[in-house]
Amino acid sequence: MSGARATGPLVVIACGGTGGHLYPGLAVAAELEKAGARTVCVVSDKPVDQEAVKRLPKERVMTLPSAGWRLRRAHRFALGLARSWRRLGARFAFDPPAAVLGMGGFTSVAPVLWARWRRVPVFLHEANAVPGRAVRRLGRWAREVFVHFPPCVEALSGRRVRVTGMPVREGFRGRDPSACRRALGLDPERPVLAVMGGSQGARALNQAMVSAVSLWRLLAPGLQVVHLTGPADADEVRRRYAAAGVPGWVAGRTDRMPEVLGAATAALSRAGASSIAELAAARVPALLVPYPYAVDDHQTANARCLAEAGGARWIPQNVLERPEKWVEVLRPLLVDARVRSRMQEALARWDRPEAARRVAERIRQSVDPAWTPAAGIQPAVVSPLS
Repeated sequence: MSGARATGPLVVIACGGTGGHLYPGLAVAAELEKAGARTVCVVSDKPVDQEAVKRLPKERVMTLPSAGWRLRRAHRFALGLARSWRRLGARFAFDPPAAVLGMGGFTSVAPVLWARWRRVPVFLHEANAVPGRAVRRLGRWAREVFVHFPPCVEALSGRRVRVTGMPVREGFRGRDPSACRRALGLDPERPVLAVMGGSQGARALNQAMVSAVSLWRLLAPGLQVVHLTGPADADEVRRRYAAAGVPGWVAGRTDRMPEVLGAATAALSRAGASSIAELAAARVPALLVPYPYAVDDHQTANARCLAEAGGARWIPQNVLERPEKWVEVLRPLLVDARVRSRMQEALARWDRPEAARRVAERIRQSVDPAWTPAAGIQPAVVSPLS
């Protein structure tokens, strides 16, 4: 987000909980600030949120207690909601927001309910192909619900729904692979497999990769690996690659995702909505392995949508137990330029570079048509309601 102090309308963006909620919210915040708004990003106290916002000015960040809804922990959720309500009231008592945007997940609940009580316009964004509980239950109060996947339009019938695509941070498009590989200490001329388990990592992907490392050396000589393991497994995975003689850049977490995907020839990834959007922006073909315990199995729905569009392949997690099977599915993405080219064309059709700007523009138009974008910012072209 911009460092200059804006003086326009205030928009609160509730975007914490996971990287899939947080980074799209930050992308929308950046576009709103370009248009002259002020923003406050509401995040949770989880480490992934706090790490991502540590470089933002303190006045543009608000932390609320992290307490997702579970029946067995209903008292904890209620207590967190009450604390959040008090903090929101104190923070915005003398500087009320013009709008509140909830990016889904538990961090959206308190700000959206508080905004409804204060009669502040509410907007929501649903990232996944299957609407989450927060959006399903809060959507009745939203002026508009913005969605990434077209199937959500039918699932959210009765709401005002607009397909905008997924907001993505700047820096993913048009990267030079050789330069990105050099920046990560890799050979600029050799292929790179990116392994990504989402913002928390994925032990199943970590174990599958180290189990198949000898097979990769045989079937894809010269392969390099960029692997985001999550904090717990980074040292062990790094050691296993080194022992096998496979060049690798391994990290538990990173703020260098544009470089990671810029370096990648192909990817092995979970099927979170934000990961899919970033893969599309970077034009990286992927083998997707949906997290099987995701609520409503939404990652499988995400993976199917992108695979049906031609931009990815997908397998259920239990296939990872058979290295020869999943390596066979993924290998063509690394070694066959024609396969990659077809998938990259599909990813280009899927990508929505204007998504963050469209969301920001819809909020601007709905809240105050007289709110004039800052000089040099062109209004987004908005498609009709689906």
